[in-house]
Formats: sequence, structure tokens, C-alpha cells
Amino acid sequence: MAEARIFEKLGICKEVYLIRTFLYGIPPRNDAKLFIEDLKFAKVPVRVYHPKVPSAGRRRGVLYLHGGIGQIGSIRMYERVCRFIARRSDSVVVCVGYRLAPEHPYPTQFWDCLTAAVHFMTTAEDYGVDPTRIIICGDSSGGTLAAAVCQTLVSRTDLPKARAQIVFYPFLQAVDFNLPSYQQNGSVPVLLKKRALTLGMQYLNKDSSLIKGILEGSHVPEDLKLKFGKWLSPDNIPVEFKIRGYKPPAPATYSEELYALAKPVFETTFSPLLAEDAIVRQLPETFIVTCEYDVVRDDGLLYKKRLEDNGIPVTWYHVEDGFHGTLFLIDYGYISFPCGKRAMLNVVNFIKGL
Repeated sequence: MAEARIFEKLGICKEVYLIRTFLYGIPPRNDAKLFIEDLKFAKVPVRVYHPKVPSAGRRRGVLYLHGGIGQIGSIRMYERVCRFIARRSDSVVVCVGYRLAPEHPYPTQFWDCLTAAVHFMTTAEDYGVDPTRIIICGDSSGGTLAAAVCQTLVSRTDLPKARAQIVFYPFLQAVDFNLPSYQQNGSVPVLLKKRALTLGMQYLNKDSSLIKGILEGSHVPEDLKLKFGKWLSPDNIPVEFKIRGYKPPAPATYSEELYALAKPVFETTFSPLLAEDAIVRQLPETFIVTCEYDVVRDDGLLYKKRLEDNGIPVTWYHVEDGFHGTLFLIDYGYISFPCGKRAMLNVVNFIKGL
């Protein structure tokens, strides 16, 4: 929103605060098919959506982690998405109202989501949910959180295993911002390349002066380039996704100072695609949604390949006419997009098959 950036420059209010006000102001209609309850999962606010239709047994559970680059988004903002999933898949959906930056600095968001996930897994039966059929789901930076939570849960032998993870157009790595999708879609709304990184730096409480060097790749030392290259190489992206244009970037000049300042971007809570194979090979079955006109499209494609290379079953749905945020606009009337509904129905069918 250009107006939000102008207001911030004038010192009237921060951009993220104005965006929150705009997005939170469109409440949905009442829903006759769901019981909806606001609760706390170990002090983390959640909203539980429970189908009213009686079930012969325990239902699937979907833990939903919303997007917003850790600074925007709320339970209310994702009301339509969660209701749609609960109604159409006959599942109990729990939307997590994790705390936002800048009031609550990174990685508070991850820890809130992990806390809610652990609580749900240990109390699932109280909500009519089979603890062995819990799905961790998220969109955009919520997909980042979903992937990071799933990676952390693989080492928790005291908990049931997550049944699946679902990630919609996730941001998964901050190493290479010159992948084909970044080059092709850098100026495509709603997630512009430079704006995405600007908000990412704000999320990490880092100065925006780092952006130019990070976009060029000057924050990555040679040893990490070699390590991550096998996972992030553009060669791992199918050729059909390079047709709209791709030019290998010139080698960046490494800056040790920039690396020290930007070091949090290499943490797997921020860049889950950088997790070791020993972790990746333990992840649950996965559903990935990517959109053609989206800067983070290739993060999803690279994650798909990494999972498959490690023997993880992957279902992939590519929205050929979609853009970042397409699914969020579901059930918004005239501003909804048919491609978003088609994608969400595929997600629902995947959930129903678990």
C-alpha cells in the first residue's frame, strides 16, 4: 500500500499498523455450520472451528498459522480461510493468534506457534480430534512457520507425529533473491521483491540499509554458498519455469560485515529450506501450493525437490494464473479469485484423504 509507506515517511504511523487496520476491517458473516470458540493454548490465543455435524469418530485437526511476514495478520483476518477449511474438509481447525513484531521481536512468532502445536497435540482428544491426524498448515510466512514447526517436532518423541504439512506459497530461504521467480515477478503485486525483503528486515529488526547487499547475495560466505548450492541451485528448478526469463546473476562480492549483521536469515526458523537432510527426511507427507506470478514460487519448487529427494511424499498444486495471496481472498465476494478457490478445493481434497 503506497499510502501506508507515505504515512510512515511522514511519521504519522508505521506502515504495518495501517495495513493491519485496513485488512482487519472486513468481518465475515455468521456461520451456521460451525461452533467457533476463542481459547488459549498455553497462553497463546487461538480460535477453534468445530463442525456442528456429528462425527462417527474423532476428526482430523488442522493447525493454521497465518501469513503476514510476522508483522501483519490475525485470527480475524484469516476467518474466511479457516471457516472454509473446517466446513469443506469436516475438520477441526485451530487458528493461532501468535504475537506480532515489532511489538514482539522475532522469533517470538515461531515459539508461539510451536507452543500452540504442542498443546494441540497433547490435548487433541479434548476437541474431538485424533492426535495422529493433526496437520500443520500455513500460508506465505505462515508457511515458513509451519515448515519450521514441523522440523522442530520431528525430534519430539513425546508427541504424536504430525500427519502432514500444508504450505501455501511459502517463503523458505533468504540466501538467493535472484532465482527465476524473483527475476520474473519482482514487480508483480502483491509481494514485490524489494518490499518483501524490506518487511523481512523489519521482522528481524534489521536496518533497511542491508537490503541492497542481500539482494545481490553479498551476505553469503563461500562455504555456505557451496553447502546451500546443492539445495538452492537454479538447476533444480524445471526449465518450464525459466521460459519467462532468467539470467544467472553476476557473482557477488562477499561482505563479512554484512554476513554478521544478516546472520539470522540463515536460521532454519527463518529459512527452513536450509535444514539438514537428517531433519528433512523425517518430515511428514506434504502438500505445496505455488503460484506462477509470485516471487517465492521457486522456494516452493525447491522445497518440493528437497522433500522428494529425501523420500517424503509430496502433492503439488501449481496455480498457473495465481499470485501471492490468492488463497487468502477466498470468500471475499467480488474480490475473490476463481483460481484461489480451485486451489483451496484441492487442499481440502488432500485433507479429506488423510
